[in-house]
Amino acid sequence: MLAFVSVGLALRGWLTPPVAAQDSAESTSHPTRLIEFHSSDNQPAPTGPVRGEVVSEFEGGGLLLLTEDGQLWTLEEDAIVSSCPSDTPFTPLTSDQIYEQFQQQLPGGFKVYKTRHYVMIYNTSDVYIKWVAELFEHLYRGFYNYWRSKGFRISEPRFPLVSVVFSNRPSYLAYAEREIGKSAEAMIGYYNMKTNRMVTYDMTGVDGVVPRGTRVASPVVIQHILSQPQAERTVATIIHEAVHQLAYNSGLQVRLADNPLWLSEGIAMFFETPDANNPKGWGAIGKVNPHNMRLFAQYVPQRPADSLLTLISQDQRLRSAETSSQAYPESWALTYYLMIIKNKQFVAYLKELADQTPLAGESSERERIELFQKHFGADLTELDKELINFYRRM
Repeated sequence: MLAFVSVGLALRGWLTPPVAAQDSAESTSHPTRLIEFHSSDNQPAPTGPVRGEVVSEFEGGGLLLLTEDGQLWTLEEDAIVSSCPSDTPFTPLTSDQIYEQFQQQLPGGFKVYKTRHYVMIYNTSDVYIKWVAELFEHLYRGFYNYWRSKGFRISEPRFPLVSVVFSNRPSYLAYAEREIGKSAEAMIGYYNMKTNRMVTYDMTGVDGVVPRGTRVASPVVIQHILSQPQAERTVATIIHEAVHQLAYNSGLQVRLADNPLWLSEGIAMFFETPDANNPKGWGAIGKVNPHNMRLFAQYVPQRPADSLLTLISQDQRLRSAETSSQAYPESWALTYYLMIIKNKQFVAYLKELADQTPLAGESSERERIELFQKHFGADLTELDKELINFYRRM
């Protein structure tokens, strides 16, 4: 089974609660400082002082810092070498500047392809990268149109949306394992919530979609790929992780906040459904996801009575290899049901979660349940019956 995992990293609670909370996604009111620091995790620290917004300050001198390339840094006091106010305003880097930054991190042979909203850093074929970039822009328009039609006021990204695409799996793993460790072996792509980047590789050779060693050299080959049975999961994976990136750059969700995992993954799966009738391979927002529908149907006969309760109150079922194959399709099923049948309540629920502060601590199971009940009703047993009946009718 392919693993759809977004890298948020387990950081909540490592510092005491913030003194200053993050404002909305559109806010630029945070103090700007010139800071030189050491990195305590797998993010390579910048060389010399960098300009950043202090998103939150913590008791003990720690900071949550947003730098001009869109990365978030969790800094303990002893990691900060120097810090002083900046007279120059915080200015997000341009796509050209981000590319220059990447040239220092990646081997030779990489190129950049820029669209209106995306910066694609890649060393695979131009044809493949243009197809992926067009897919992303198509998703961008659909994503924004969908949420705005539902009354959710989302904002344009402050930073170019960066995607790193490697030519093959070995080079992808060499990069990804430095960021996220051995868990990269179970993924064919991921969104890193701290770096704000999506990382994947050219998947035209995945599971025999095209013969090993074949280089994608024309749009005709892309269409051949999309006609293969294996293409459904390839397109779904690309869209899935790109949705995570959009969600955290539009204000729909807050990076490093206490976002229930079922919700984050459910939203990504709601949008990921491929469309065989679309020449790009995707485009039917709100269409039933046949892959997850089938898996959920297989789970229902053995589904325990407390399945809904454990799904909304904890993340463990999605993180565990033993239960994720059931928890992921159930997350899709719950999200799809709420977005279709209880859309107004679902949007209100999302809006409340979007007011969270990053690294402010993880909600208890009881708090998660109570927030869910606030928007969808206290009787979870009845809601669970309605959920199952909804899918039986389908």
